[in-house]
Amino acid sequence: MPRCLLRFCLPIKIESPACGRRLEQEMIAQKEKERAPRNRTIELSEQEIEIYRKRLIYSENDVSDCRNRIICADAFETLKRLPENSFDLIIADPPYNLTKNFGENSFRQISVEDYEIWLDSWLKETVRLLKQKASVYICGDWRSSSAIQRIGTKYFTLRNRITWEREKGRGARANWKNASEDIWFFTVSDDYVFNAENVLIKRRVLAPYTENGKAKDWEKSAAGNFRLTSASNLWTDLTVPFWSMPENTSHPTQKPEKLLAKIILASSNENDLILDPFNGSGTTAVVAKKLNRNFVGIERNETYCLLAEKRLALTEKDKTIQGFSDGIFWERNSLNSISRKGAKKIKRIG
Repeated sequence: MPRCLLRFCLPIKIESPACGRRLEQEMIAQKEKERAPRNRTIELSEQEIEIYRKRLIYSENDVSDCRNRIICADAFETLKRLPENSFDLIIADPPYNLTKNFGENSFRQISVEDYEIWLDSWLKETVRLLKQKASVYICGDWRSSSAIQRIGTKYFTLRNRITWEREKGRGARANWKNASEDIWFFTVSDDYVFNAENVLIKRRVLAPYTENGKAKDWEKSAAGNFRLTSASNLWTDLTVPFWSMPENTSHPTQKPEKLLAKIILASSNENDLILDPFNGSGTTAVVAKKLNRNFVGIERNETYCLLAEKRLALTEKDKTIQGFSDGIFWERNSLNSISRKGAKKIKRIG
């Protein structure tokens, strides 16, 4: 196995409270930087670092009672210690096959064959953890997608591939702009949970069709004409977290809460248990909590674990998910537009 692959797979030392001074200094220095007035990026104070450290489970701790907890440890070792037949859903957002820094850790691009070995090394450990009706979602990009498909079908039944628009992306002079990612959907068996009615999308109707003078399959409102449609495997209604969004953190590859909400609502029920082996800054755990599911998150970078704990604490006061309201997903930016138009109408009437 290549040296660059080994350095990411092998367990690394996780900072503990006794050796976390450097982390505290970095977080404080970051907070002291001048911020734009509308910058809502989540940060940690000295006091919060100490509070949230006490909530984490570290690698040396027992993980048998880890429901609704963040485990600050290496996923490759931790997966072997989790109780079998426990999880209803796994959502994995592993490092893609490209060179990327994740705080104190990094991943270097390797061959497709070696990336498959790396995927297999942790995915095989999840098989015994899943219930018979469980589903597995694995995120990737165009470089890693073929490897995810091959290794995933080695252990599970492939159901679909979701492609979602990142909206952002740098232009390229000699290639197509890279603005999409994939999510591969697998199940343990043919008997699995899928709640299609929970992930309906409300879209604008550009050419309303009527029958006998009445709206057909759409409804008229003060903000415009809309129709409810079934969710497809092409998602164009997402916004990648950025500095003015309240869910934003310093994590370099943070997924939108709305994206996780779609997966969790479709492939789990309330009180189910969800596992995220690459928890990052905690989006899966946060959305699971907001939607009345249980979670276990594994992340070896303590900074991201602490940010996840703060986000979990914030859900006690705010359970909203941007772009999702009253059980319906809205097209990008349309919900805010409707809210503004509704407010104007109330003002005019008043």
